[in-house]
Amino acid sequence: MTDRVDYQTEPDAYRHWKLSVDGPVATLSADFDEDGGLRPGYKLKLNSYDLGVDIELNDALNRIRFEHPEVKSVVITSLKDKIFCSGANIFMLGLSSHAWKVNFCKFTNETRNGLEDSSKYSDLKSIAAVNGACAGGGYELALACDEIILVDDRSSSVSLPEVPLLGVLPGTGGLTRVTDKRHVRHDLADIFCTTTEGVRGQRAREWRLVDEIAKPGVFDETVKNRALELAAKSNRPDGKGIALIPLERSIEDNALRYRHVSVEMDRRARTATFTVHAPEGEQPQQVDAIEAAGADWYPLALARELDDAILSMRTNELDLGTWIIKTAGDAAAVRAMDATLMQDRDHWLVHETIGYLRRVFQRLDVSSRSLFALIDEGSCFAGTFLELALACDRSYHLELPDDPDITPTVTVDEVNFDLYPMITTESRLERRFYSEQAALDAVRAKIGQPLDADASFELGLVTSNPDDLDWDDEVRIAIEERVSLSPDALTGMEANLRFNGRENMFSRIFGRLTAWQNWIFQRPNAVGESGALKVYGTGEKSQFDWDRV
Repeated sequence: MTDRVDYQTEPDAYRHWKLSVDGPVATLSADFDEDGGLRPGYKLKLNSYDLGVDIELNDALNRIRFEHPEVKSVVITSLKDKIFCSGANIFMLGLSSHAWKVNFCKFTNETRNGLEDSSKYSDLKSIAAVNGACAGGGYELALACDEIILVDDRSSSVSLPEVPLLGVLPGTGGLTRVTDKRHVRHDLADIFCTTTEGVRGQRAREWRLVDEIAKPGVFDETVKNRALELAAKSNRPDGKGIALIPLERSIEDNALRYRHVSVEMDRRARTATFTVHAPEGEQPQQVDAIEAAGADWYPLALARELDDAILSMRTNELDLGTWIIKTAGDAAAVRAMDATLMQDRDHWLVHETIGYLRRVFQRLDVSSRSLFALIDEGSCFAGTFLELALACDRSYHLELPDDPDITPTVTVDEVNFDLYPMITTESRLERRFYSEQAALDAVRAKIGQPLDADASFELGLVTSNPDDLDWDDEVRIAIEERVSLSPDALTGMEANLRFNGRENMFSRIFGRLTAWQNWIFQRPNAVGESGALKVYGTGEKSQFDWDRV
């Protein structure tokens, strides 16, 4: 595909962000290249962004996590005069397909959630230094930071103008963070979200839209001092960073191939098969050897490869709606990897790698694809790899009653209970069993024991346990039936069933907000020929269907 989106980049290739590090503080400065849009037909004026801008932001945050462990706080600001960020490029949205808009918003959401994830789990704090007009998605980026400092220059403001201006919603968590995170009173939030001019200065602080305001003459000093204060309070473990070297990757017509992950595409069947390979050979077990391995350390390499594969398939292969998840290799090697992760989880590199894996599994959770795990001969769904099966909508476990030496097994480990929480903060085991203690205790009693298909089925860890006589037909029929169903209905159904437990801000962003935005993005009031999103910037007035639906 000539227009294939590539999520891999590096600082030397950035067109939109400048990353600098000064001791414990990193600064990410927005200076978006007007002519650097990912696709033709629009200019990124006024620091408006598209998917390419957020791909760089995601990469820069990972560079800070892994290449700069000395950094304790991050300042996000702008190099453009009087402009912080004007949000998603409206002309890009007007030109884009529905699928593109939704995928764009989802990735942007995940990047912003990643800021909060690093704050919670790694004590890497962030400040939005809003030194100019801050609108829409720009304010949503600020909202994802721990603190917002606004320049008090009588003109700079924060705003969420999507409803009055474009007939859509703030697409990356704005409505939810204003209420759930910043506790803006709902009537004030109602005013804020239905005006285009935004809120400035003291009123912005009084309404809790920002944490602090500062006059232009002391703004930079105020931001610097606060960043140093947050850095001084951080308990982020120190260390010597490692370089995130480019991934070894082969892109073929019907396959993606990495060192530890492969994706085989069957376009006629509309399926993609992900195979995750266990580590091979001797693996480093001491932290100095892990640091020496750097980006080649297996768990980190796996996280990066699986992340890239998921993102690539989500954006570039829309027709392949059913993903089949498989593993291959030695379960003992996976368990040994998990033992290292648990033993050294407080070491900075191990800690950040666990965080990367956690976010990758969460990315899988919210991917709008049907997920089926196949646990067959040669599988190694143990510990960390079992999370892949637990994330799936269904799992099929082959029973080989006459050959116990080769029968595939699954193994639960301690990592499955607390190392990789979902966005709801519960483990996938808790989600699976609705936090019912008896069921969880029964699973915990089997920690470290390889479980064949009958045993895993009895515990409720898998969906079905066909024997070798029924395996091919049962799996084939299940997949064919799934592929035949409406993708739209499946997306809604899966999102509801996967997040069946407690709600929090993140589940509401991906559930309530995304569902409504998905619908609004298809309504004529937004995207019709006279819809607000289509006529923006043309001088024409949008025409609404006044019926309430």
